[in-house]
Parts: sequence; C-alpha cells; structure tokens
Amino acid sequence: MSLIKIKSAEDFTGIEKNNGLTVVHFMADWAPQCEQMNEVLSELSKQSELKDVTFTMIPAEDVSEVSLKYNISAVPTFVLLRGGQVVERVDGAHAADLTTKVKIQAAKSSLVSTAPAAPAEDLNTRLKKLINSGKCVLFMKGSPDAPRCGFSRTTVDLLAKHETEYTTFDILSDEEVRQGLKTYSNWPTYPQLYVDGELVGGLDILKEMDASGDLDTLLPKKQKLEDRLKALINRSPLMVFMKGDRTTPRCGFSRTLIGILGETLLPYDTFDILTDEEVRQGLKTFSNWPTYPQVYVKGELVGGLDIIKELQSSGELMGTLKGE
Repeated sequence: MSLIKIKSAEDFTGIEKNNGLTVVHFMADWAPQCEQMNEVLSELSKQSELKDVTFTMIPAEDVSEVSLKYNISAVPTFVLLRGGQVVERVDGAHAADLTTKVKIQAAKSSLVSTAPAAPAEDLNTRLKKLINSGKCVLFMKGSPDAPRCGFSRTTVDLLAKHETEYTTFDILSDEEVRQGLKTYSNWPTYPQLYVDGELVGGLDILKEMDASGDLDTLLPKKQKLEDRLKALINRSPLMVFMKGDRTTPRCGFSRTLIGILGETLLPYDTFDILTDEEVRQGLKTFSNWPTYPQVYVKGELVGGLDIIKELQSSGELMGTLKGE
C-alpha cells in the first residue's frame, strides 16, 4: 500500500475509523528528517507482512486540530492507531524503533480482528449526545462552508444573518444518525435545528420565526471578532500570540521568542493561533501585522520576533515588556 497524504481533518476522520492498524506520520515539509522517514514508511508499506497496515502522513501545522488531539509538539512524530485508539507512539526520527513497533502491532492485528467486538453505543444515547453537543446544533447536508443542498445553504445563510454561534453535524457522513434522528425527533426532513437540546424545526419553521422576529431572540449570538480580539489582547499585561504554547512551541520563530521571554522572568500569557483560524486571520488585519508570533503589552502591539530581538540588543526589552 502506498503512503497516503492527509490534507484535512475531514480526510483524517475516515482514516481514524479504520479498524486495522494505521501509522500516522505527523510531519512538516521544511524538516529533512520527515522526508527521510517518509522513505522508511514507503519501504515498510511494500513488505508483504505489512500489507494490511495503512501508512499515512499529515502536515502537522496545516491540520492543527488533529495535531492537538494527539498532543503533537514536534516533527517527525508517529502515532499508531487501531480503531481510533493509540496503541503506540514514536517521537523523533527513529527508524529502527518505528519499524519494530509497526511489526509488533501488525502481528497483533490478526488477534484483535478475531476478538469479539465491543457493544455499540445505543443510538438514542448517541443522538442525545450529538443534540446536546452545543447550545445550538444544526443537522444538515454538508458543512457551513460547503452545504450539500439548497435547504441547508439557505439555513446557513439565515443563521449567518443573525450572527449565530452554532455547531453542525453532516448527516451525509453517518446514515445511522441520518435515519435515526428522523424517528427520534419525529421530524422527517433536513436540515434540523436544535437549541438547548430541543428541536426548533426545519427551514420552514425558521423562516416563519424570522418573519415574526422570534428567531433573533432564540439564537445564541457570536461575539463580534473585533470585540473578541480586544478581549484576548488584554487578557494579560504581556500577551503572546504564537504557534503552540510556551511548553510546546510549534514553529522556530515561536520557540526562539519563548526562549527570549523566559530569560526575562516576566509573567506572560499565550494564545495558540493554530487552534482558532478566525483569530489567526483576524488578528493580522486588526493589528496590521501579517506574521506570527505577535507580542502585546497592555493591549498594544510591540511586534514580532525581529522587533523583540532588536529591543533585546538595544537593552530596551525589559522596559518595553513592562510597559514603561
């Protein structure tokens, strides 16, 4: 089997559900060790004893939500999964260690496949969890960025009009949920909107409520991005927006900045821009500063790593970071 490149969290979801053994290489194009380890994986994938193993690679920084889920702090890192559960892990470019662990787990796969399956979660219990997974949940075809039917697209536009804070579930991705929810809620069509765990209805109901003015008061509102950014910037007198956090910086610039700040012994807070694309893009425009990391003192932008280095060289860093 060839080495599969995963480009998004959606791609990874299908891989993650694989009941067989899956090897996931969290990598980065800029790291030469990753390219070398990809060659190791390619060779392993050709071995007949590993023909049932799925070998994948995923850009750690580009698909940050998956990296966060598996606590990836450096590349290359390898996670071995079976049925979505981590069975082994290798941190670093250790080809021999990885090869040994892959072969051991592959040998166990035949034993696992003959074991009795764990009982599936009761469908009604699962539906309750999905319905209550957020204050406002929309069951639709597709996603807000890519609706897969006209009714879903119109519903998404309607929720956007009211600046609604909501989560979604793509019923096309799970036939059991798609059919089960119709019976559970006694509502035969999609999309379906739930607020506080209670069914509001489909598009026709939402349109009626919109016309009467009742919909706006029912829906939870998004915090405006500008207000949210201001609150984040002022969360601490010394605030750093970076890739990763102080214990696990996830790019060279962030790592260098944390090293400099550590020498000052000043208290500071961080925000991982890889966890929130809205903040990541919005802050660039808000502060007119296109790159990360970004350092703020008392709500004012100081700058990025280059500025911090210049201040360090001139002896002005401590005073600037203290807001003097």
